Amino acid sequence: MRKAIAGLAVVALVATAGWVAFPRAVDAQGGGTVEVEVKYNGPAQVETIKVNKDTEQCGKEAKLEKVVVGGNKGLANAVASIVGAKGQPTGKKAVMDQKGCKFIPHVVATTPGEVDILNSDGILHNVHTYSTANPAINKAQPKFKKVMTEKFEKPEFIKVTCDVHSWMLGWIAVMPHPYFGVTNESGVAKIENAPAGKQKVEVWHETLGKVTKDVDVKPGATTKVTIEMVKK
Repeated sequence: MRKAIAGLAVVALVATAGWVAFPRAVDAQGGGTVEVEVKYNGPAQVETIKVNKDTEQCGKEAKLEKVVVGGNKGLANAVASIVGAKGQPTGKKAVMDQKGCKFIPHVVATTPGEVDILNSDGILHNVHTYSTANPAINKAQPKFKKVMTEKFEKPEFIKVTCDVHSWMLGWIAVMPHPYFGVTNESGVAKIENAPAGKQKVEVWHETLGKVTKDVDVKPGATTKVTIEMVKK
């Protein structure tokens, strides 16, 4: 009896030691991070517009930034995503603010669901969206209405303007899955938990269109890819 108990103890000890020494391998289907650097060798496209209303909040001049290029030729405000990936909506509510008579951020990327549109200026704005898959919105947002919640249920890129301040321009990118990112001022976007294996990265920009590039996503690692946009 004692021998049997001792034998079981040894087996348990070996099993435990084996578990410690040989941790479970990373799932081959596990996700990885894709760091996308988007470059543009052309000139920035920034138009300066004279402001003739609400100058206290908006300033005397406004900039219409259609192509924003950093010092390293990095392209800001581009949406990078994995083509054809499957995934559930994040459930997180996206936020777009109206501050200084600008839409901030210029591009909001989200999965289907609700978007909070803020009015931090304390003046009258009018949110006007242009879309095909989702119903268009054309609503006044007076200064006392600090938050306006809208629902976008179909994937598409939606242009957003303000009918009160004609220079205001922004975009809501409703993505079909959570594997996307928006490039920062240096032209870099990170796609977290992207499906492992051979994938195709697509970059969308409001002025320069779309470009795709193949990438091999490594599970549990960061894969870097550089994509260059060209003038249309």
